[in-house]
Amino acid sequence: MSGYTLVYEPNSATKTSVHEFKQLLEKGKDDVKIDTMKRILVAIINGDPMPDLLMHIIRFVMPSKNKELKKLLYFYWEVCPKMDEHGKMRHEMILVCNAIQRDLQHPNEYIRGNTLRYLNKLKEPELLETLVPNVRQCLDHRHAYVRKNAVFALYSIYKVSDHLCPDADEVIYQFLADEFDSVCKRNAFVCLGDLNREMALAYIQANIGVIETLDPLIQLAFIEFIKRDALANPSLKTQYTQLVEEMVESSPSNVVVYEASTTLSQLTSSPSAVLLSATKFVELATKEADNNVKIISLSRIDDLNREYPGVINELALEILRVLSTQDIDVRRQALDVALKLVTSRNVEDIVKLLKKELEKSSVATEDKTAEYRQLLINAIHQLAIKFVEVATNVIDLLLDSMSDLNTAAAYEVIVFVKEVVEKFPNLRQGIVHRLIQTLPSVKSGKVLRGSLWIIGEYTLEEKLVQEAWKFIRGSVGEVPILASFRKHKEEDENKNDDQEEGATPKPTKKPVVLPDGTYATESAFSAETKDVNEDQDAHRIRHLILKGDYHLAAVLSSTLVKLVLRLEQLGTKEPVLNGLIAEALLIMVSIVRVGESPHVEKRIDEDSADRILSYVRILTDDDARDQKILEETFLNDTRDAYAGQVQEQEIKKAAAVAQDLQDNAEQVDDAITFRQFVSNGKRNQGLSDDLALNSSSSAKKDDLSSRLNKIIPLTGYSDPIYAEAYIKVHQYDVVLEVLLVNQTTNTLRNLSVELATLGDLKVVDKPVTANIGPHGFYKMSATVKVTSADTGILFGNIVYDGSHSDDSTIVILNDIHIDIMDYIKPATCSESQFRKMWNEFEWENKITIKSPIKSLKEYLEKLMSGTNMNCLTPGAVIGEECQFLSANLYSRSTFGEDALANVCIEMKDNGPIIGHVRIRAKGQGLALSLGDRVNAISKGTHSGDAVA
Repeated sequence: MSGYTLVYEPNSATKTSVHEFKQLLEKGKDDVKIDTMKRILVAIINGDPMPDLLMHIIRFVMPSKNKELKKLLYFYWEVCPKMDEHGKMRHEMILVCNAIQRDLQHPNEYIRGNTLRYLNKLKEPELLETLVPNVRQCLDHRHAYVRKNAVFALYSIYKVSDHLCPDADEVIYQFLADEFDSVCKRNAFVCLGDLNREMALAYIQANIGVIETLDPLIQLAFIEFIKRDALANPSLKTQYTQLVEEMVESSPSNVVVYEASTTLSQLTSSPSAVLLSATKFVELATKEADNNVKIISLSRIDDLNREYPGVINELALEILRVLSTQDIDVRRQALDVALKLVTSRNVEDIVKLLKKELEKSSVATEDKTAEYRQLLINAIHQLAIKFVEVATNVIDLLLDSMSDLNTAAAYEVIVFVKEVVEKFPNLRQGIVHRLIQTLPSVKSGKVLRGSLWIIGEYTLEEKLVQEAWKFIRGSVGEVPILASFRKHKEEDENKNDDQEEGATPKPTKKPVVLPDGTYATESAFSAETKDVNEDQDAHRIRHLILKGDYHLAAVLSSTLVKLVLRLEQLGTKEPVLNGLIAEALLIMVSIVRVGESPHVEKRIDEDSADRILSYVRILTDDDARDQKILEETFLNDTRDAYAGQVQEQEIKKAAAVAQDLQDNAEQVDDAITFRQFVSNGKRNQGLSDDLALNSSSSAKKDDLSSRLNKIIPLTGYSDPIYAEAYIKVHQYDVVLEVLLVNQTTNTLRNLSVELATLGDLKVVDKPVTANIGPHGFYKMSATVKVTSADTGILFGNIVYDGSHSDDSTIVILNDIHIDIMDYIKPATCSESQFRKMWNEFEWENKITIKSPIKSLKEYLEKLMSGTNMNCLTPGAVIGEECQFLSANLYSRSTFGEDALANVCIEMKDNGPIIGHVRIRAKGQGLALSLGDRVNAISKGTHSGDAVA
């Protein structure tokens, strides 16, 4: 493995000459020499070897006893030029070799160890030849720091030239037998495993009986050797599997257990071995305190389940023990993994455990309890949908706890109930009855809206309709609402006038009997407040309507119409039916009157008023009440639409499961790809095309066309130098491959490309300086780091020297706009997650749409493809008969940034598409960048290129 070092030189313009360095080394003290050596090292690493300094450093730096200076000296030996211009060893290196030899015999173990570490980087056999005896002596040093570096030094000498130390493997094997320090033994075994496989196997064989007592470092070295050797020698996999199983079961180190478990799952596909590995990962996830370890262990369990489905299902309950952790990310991961392992055999036990967790979370006070409760509800939801035998008990539990949940979690319960009553008709009436009983404790208007929709769609028996009507009538309270509101208001005003005429009443106190039998006092003011709160709880729908929730009022009116039509369908007696119709009309008309009166905080909106009045006309106009049409519209169409939505979700889930299985399975008739055969020489050798999966010519054609699409001209054809850049986008950076063409007859000297950025971009690898001959070509590259999905701009210029030394020519480059679409991918999330993010994100970009596109469906498809966003609204891609479209879109960037969009558009008669697209994001840049893309799509100027 090769590596390199980048060293930053603060001011390259003021370079110190070799003569100045010599003077500093001759006359300076140790502090000055340390600073000088650092500057010399920077200069050498940046390309100036300065060979004339070698003798001065030997004379004035090498004799010093300063520890830091000696360390810098070994850095210098590593990078300094050791050969002369003829390729022979410089004579000065003999002095260096003598100094290294003295340091290998130094009484200070730090100096010895540091010198041995330097030998690992020395690759000249002429220098190493005289040092081998000293390295061998260091193997017997009293200090472990010297011995552990001496092992690696001997190994590196053998790798450079094996004739310098032909018995290195035997020496290291004997060293292993005599050594007691764990780090030294680990280093020695790592070297032995690479030098002599047979000796390494013999050492493992000699320690099998005491392997559980070995140090974890040695065990880890064994595991690494086994993983590497098992690939080269498959016949030994059985023996290696038994050895690794023993380490998994007996090692007290969690690190060894993790590595051994991972290796075991790679060595064998035996169900018992896979189960053992998964069990150990579960133990790590439950016992280890570090949350990162928990998440990694759970991820490994998920990988095992994906690779070996059905083998580790019995561990689902054990995995849920991780829920005792307070970290919400660990809990989420544990629930995701455990739900994939649930079967009909263990579903009841898992549901019981989730019930207990839900009950505990209702009284817990730690942070993110509400989010954890929502995770539990989602998990229970998935189980109840998948296993009908637990649905009834689960729904009873969730409905009982609904009053203790926040709005988001309670709405998740309603969504769950809605799906269950649709999928399981035999449970429908019992669930609706249970829901009606729970509704008096519900306080959220959003939850009430969902509940009323369920009641309107699925109350199929007359008894249930009567129960629902009783709840609605009680929750609405006294009607007409406006008249009763005025009456109570006048009574309050008269009471206040009476109090103003007399003395100011003091708060009175009266005794109250507490639950334990003792007495307490209660203020009249507090009693009055309690009465008000109790009245609000008893008439919750009325209170919400007076507060301005007219969406709830419209849903209530729709539910009343559905209940009336249901009773007509069931053949209810006409006097009873007429009374209920009159009551429904009174409620709806009083809601409209209240919304239009000046006494309420918020006036009714036009849409809600139109909806309620249309329901009034349906119940009053006999000509409009065509029985079949109304029953079909109110009682069947909406339910059928929801059933289609549920069915579509089921199809998507099944497709996702099938795709996951397809990704992790290999078909028996899959073609075998021989990469060596896909080459230019294939035709010459006469090899059949059937041996390769893809044609090399077509692959080249596609690669060429894709490269041409991403080439950007940086200068013009009339400029003295023509430049163009090929943009190569990676996950977190962008690589510019710049082609420079000298269009003059002169040599362009010291030519450099200077780049600068706007936005969250950073140039991390600048192009190097070059000389380009007449009409010559030159390629250079630059790396730009990308830290967010905001639109970034690259700009700069090309500078090269002119005919005189103080003259230079500058060519301005065209700007390069980095396309954010390379970093944004379509994603999915639940409705509750979308609403939560929509409320939390502070940056919004509202774009007014006026597009010449001829259909709403085409516009939405172009918007989704042009912004890389996924549509979350079921059935949003509709036919041409509808003139309105509303949809939610969602995407996620490579950097974890979320982007939300809400599309509300309509098609005018023979006119353009008009409306709005609202984009929300956590950062301003992403919202503005997506807004620009939406504008381009709407105007038809979006070209779809990778770089704008």
